[in-house]
Amino acid sequence: MAPPDSRPFDEVRRTSHDPRSFDDDALQDALDRAGDSAWGTVAVIPSTGSTNADAVGQVQEGAPEGFTVVADEQTDGRGRLGRSWASPYGAGVAMSVVLRPVVPEAAWGWIPLLTGVAVVEALAAQGVAARLKWPNDVVVDGDARDGTPGPRKLGGLLAERSGPAVVTGIGLNVDLTAEEAPVPRATSTRLEGADVGREQLVVDVLVALRRHYVRWQLTGGDPDRSGLLDAYREACLTLGRPVRVLLPGGGELEGTATDVDGSGRLLVRAADGTAHTLSAGDVEHLR
Repeated sequence: MAPPDSRPFDEVRRTSHDPRSFDDDALQDALDRAGDSAWGTVAVIPSTGSTNADAVGQVQEGAPEGFTVVADEQTDGRGRLGRSWASPYGAGVAMSVVLRPVVPEAAWGWIPLLTGVAVVEALAAQGVAARLKWPNDVVVDGDARDGTPGPRKLGGLLAERSGPAVVTGIGLNVDLTAEEAPVPRATSTRLEGADVGREQLVVDVLVALRRHYVRWQLTGGDPDRSGLLDAYREACLTLGRPVRVLLPGGGELEGTATDVDGSGRLLVRAADGTAHTLSAGDVEHLR
């Protein structure tokens, strides 16, 4: 079931450890401590184009729910609107998890938001005060490193449907240095002053993701009854902020982001008082 060239942790151990490679022993220990709450099989790939693409391929081979692909290096990760997300060797966490939701498909749009809540909780466990920028960015509040407006981007999320499954992808900058950061607005847990172990972070993400996902499924995908809506509102830095939204197909909207609705759509009130409900768009936080 593991992708080609992957390393199942119960079969391979290193005799020496490259500090910019995943430590198999450390990851296995973290998985053992988490037990069943860490979910399914985890496979590490030294380098790949996209962990989402690898996981989608495994879905087509029958990968079970919870199957996870992690890469030391990602050279052509997928972002929204066809954008790429590259992760230099050993500088971050690039991982994708297979989900097989049994709730109504109308609720599946909550999966990337659910994933974001889980990631914020996992980072908090490692001492990083991360927030979410609607719809799919993991950020740290504050200006960019060159003093231009923030927030600082720590990572991104992308959910892709593959038949009856959804692959939820997570890219986080961990040991990325200032020299490796592509733009001043990019940051990492290291640049934020946190000493984060990538192996434990992977497991913390899986544990938090499973906890929220199970609650969400048990309520039939209801974000309110599952507590997900309140958790997302608390984690989302966008809410209550003046924003500019670049709309799909052109055009833009300025106003105040007031809330997310039961479908995960962003509610924006324009300066003239009109209310807008957005299911997609690129959001810029304004000062």
